[in-house]
Amino acid sequence: MASHRRPKKPSRTRATVLTATAAMAVALSAQAAHADTKLSKSEAKDQVDKLYEEAEQATEKYNGAKEQHDKLEKQVSELQDKVARGQDELNRMRGALGLIATSQYRTGSIDPTLQLLLTSDPDTYLDRASRLNQLSAKQADTLRLMAAKQRTIKQDRAQAAGKLSDLESTRKALSDRKDEIQGKLADAQKVLNQFSEQERAEITGADQKGASGGKASGSDASGGKSGDSGRANRSETRPNIPAGSGHGAAALAYAQSQEGKPYEYGATGMSTWDCSGLTQWAYGQAGVSLPRISQDQANAGTRIYDQSQLKPGDLVIFYGDQHHVGLYAGNGQVFHAPRTGAYVRYEAMGNMPFQFGVRIG
Repeated sequence: MASHRRPKKPSRTRATVLTATAAMAVALSAQAAHADTKLSKSEAKDQVDKLYEEAEQATEKYNGAKEQHDKLEKQVSELQDKVARGQDELNRMRGALGLIATSQYRTGSIDPTLQLLLTSDPDTYLDRASRLNQLSAKQADTLRLMAAKQRTIKQDRAQAAGKLSDLESTRKALSDRKDEIQGKLADAQKVLNQFSEQERAEITGADQKGASGGKASGSDASGGKSGDSGRANRSETRPNIPAGSGHGAAALAYAQSQEGKPYEYGATGMSTWDCSGLTQWAYGQAGVSLPRISQDQANAGTRIYDQSQLKPGDLVIFYGDQHHVGLYAGNGQVFHAPRTGAYVRYEAMGNMPFQFGVRIG
């Protein structure tokens, strides 16, 4: 007689193994699909360019927060020092007032009229009484000065407390901007990691010294220093620069001495630079003080909207939010610190959206 026994249900352990195996198969399929959709160099360049541009936007915000942070830190230090000196002065006043009060107590323990009658030397007593009156007047002056000093110290302490609160806000802004920059750079690096070292250099433009196509040896996506052979070719890659004059020409000449050095966000030299750090330093060497960030440098002189009117050394501002700045080098070229992964170099102005020039002085 045939058995009609029910089939046995799979055990819980067996079900778990089957589920895990299925999940692994899905993951492997996803990885295979991802491998099949590897970005082309053109697609990778578009993504990396966008991420680097966003990182540079965050960099100028970082620079602005850093400038404000340093300014507040100095103000807080000065106010705290002022409060400490004021407190020392107030303590000295209190000490002097204590001596006056002690002296009055000692001389005022007997009625002044009785003291005059009993004294064997009325002239000496009258002289002492006159000095006592002077001391009382001095005491009143000291009390007034103490009250004024206490008000000043109270105001300085309140101002210092406000500045400290602002300082904490700028510290947070600095941290946020730094995290944003590093996040963008990390995302860009993930894209670049799909390619060989040579392909990465081609995608980022790190293999180029400038628009004329010179090479920079030892380049990589992280923005390491270029080799000596790259620097040796500067004269070959430098475009024909028209003669200039004034602060702009001097600033350009100083900036050219930094050709081939790598870009680094927030850097102001001398081994690495960001865009506004380079222009600020170059003009500083030429005797002109510029603000730290590109948006402020955009307001530091006379704006020039016609590219044909630019002169070597004029600042050139790029992008709608003015987050990038360089120095006009003549013949449609800009000399600048481009972005992460690239080096201080000449580049065609047409590679970026020009907004206007700024003539200093």
